[in-house]
Amino acid sequence: MIKVLDYGMGNTSSIVNMIHKAGGDVELCSRAVDLDNAMAIILPGVGSFDNGMTKLGRLGLIGMLRRKVLEDKVPFLGVCLGMQLLFEKSEEGQKPGLGWLRGNVTRFSFSGLHLEKSLKIPHMGWNTVQPYTLENLYQGLEEDARYYFVHSYHVNCANQSDVLATAQYGYDFTCSVHRDNIWGVQFHPEKSHRYGIQFFKNFLKGINNA
Repeated sequence: MIKVLDYGMGNTSSIVNMIHKAGGDVELCSRAVDLDNAMAIILPGVGSFDNGMTKLGRLGLIGMLRRKVLEDKVPFLGVCLGMQLLFEKSEEGQKPGLGWLRGNVTRFSFSGLHLEKSLKIPHMGWNTVQPYTLENLYQGLEEDARYYFVHSYHVNCANQSDVLATAQYGYDFTCSVHRDNIWGVQFHPEKSHRYGIQFFKNFLKGINNA
């Protein structure tokens, strides 16, 4: 069973519905004990970095997540804020992140760039994604596949090998990461229609082949 963490940071029902459409068995959970039999874990998130870490801590989820993901190697997917929380810290707050991936989270800044038009923050709307490989999560997707974004901050990986895909908004930024059994996406596959369904089908295929 795929477990989607419901820790009060939004978009859980949309993810559950999309996974059902993709053919997966999924349920919401908010207790550490509920993760014990997880075959995969999804951490969604809309909101601020510190609030996300605070709510994970209050629910007692951080220790269990670390055990299941880092020790038991259960497949894990972070979505939007859920991906940002994988990193060590963010300009948005003061609290440390999970720290499973090295790097930080910074706000979009276009100062010093000679842009044809001013760009608004947050980055909101559809954008193409450039994966480094069309395997795994991006298998079978067109090279111009588009996904829905809503964010003001983006991740900076300390290890370039962790970068799985980039997108462009004023400059190229990392929009997808991967290391071992850990994946993350800045965009919202649950709001990305047919591209999102294929994305989750690929995620399910990867789980079944693990």
